Amino acid sequence: MSDRCCQNKACELSKLKKQQAKVLWMVLFINIVMFAVEFGAGIRGDSLSLTGDSLDMLGDALVYASSLYVINKGSKAQAGSAFLKGIIMFLFAIAVFARATHQLFTGASPEASTMGIVGVVALLANLLCLLLLTRHRNDNLNMSSVWLCSRNDIIANTSVLAAAGLVFLTHSLLPDLTVGLLLTFIFAKSAGKVLSQSWREMQQA
Repeated sequence: MSDRCCQNKACELSKLKKQQAKVLWMVLFINIVMFAVEFGAGIRGDSLSLTGDSLDMLGDALVYASSLYVINKGSKAQAGSAFLKGIIMFLFAIAVFARATHQLFTGASPEASTMGIVGVVALLANLLCLLLLTRHRNDNLNMSSVWLCSRNDIIANTSVLAAAGLVFLTHSLLPDLTVGLLLTFIFAKSAGKVLSQSWREMQQA
C-alpha cells in the first residue's frame, strides 16, 4: 500500500513537472518574440518605456530558460536559479536607469502612436503569460518567482500605455521618462524580494 502510494506521488510529481515545462516553453517563446518587437519599436520610436519593457521581456526569457534548466533538480538548484533571476532583474533596472539618463540629456521625443500600438500588443502577450503561469504560481519557489516576473510585466505594460497617452496629449518626453524610471524602481524592488527569498532558501538547503 505504501509503495503504491509512493509510486502515485512520484507519478503526480512527474506529471506536474511536465506541465510546468510545457507552460515555461510557451511563455519563453512569447517573451523572445515580444522582446524583438518592443526593442525594435523602442529604438525606432525613441521610447524609453518601450525599450525598458523590451529589456524586461528579454530578462523574463532568460528567467524562463533558467527555470526550465532546474525544473527537474532539487530545491537548492531552484533557489540558485531564483537568485540568478534576482540578479538579472537588478541589472535590467540599472540598464533602464542608464537609458533614462541618456534620454534626459539628448531630449529625444518618443512617438506616442508607436508606444500605444506596441504597448497594447505587449500587454495582451503578457496577460496570456500570466494566465498560463497562474495555475502553477504556488507549486514551488521556481514557479513563484517566474509568476512574479510575469505580474510585473502587466504593471510595466499598463504604465507604457499611460505614458503613450500622456505623450500624445502633452507632446513631452517627461511621461515616457517618468514611466522608465518607475520601471527601474519596480525591477529593483522585485529583484530585492527574489534575492532575499532565494538566499534564505539556499542557506536552508
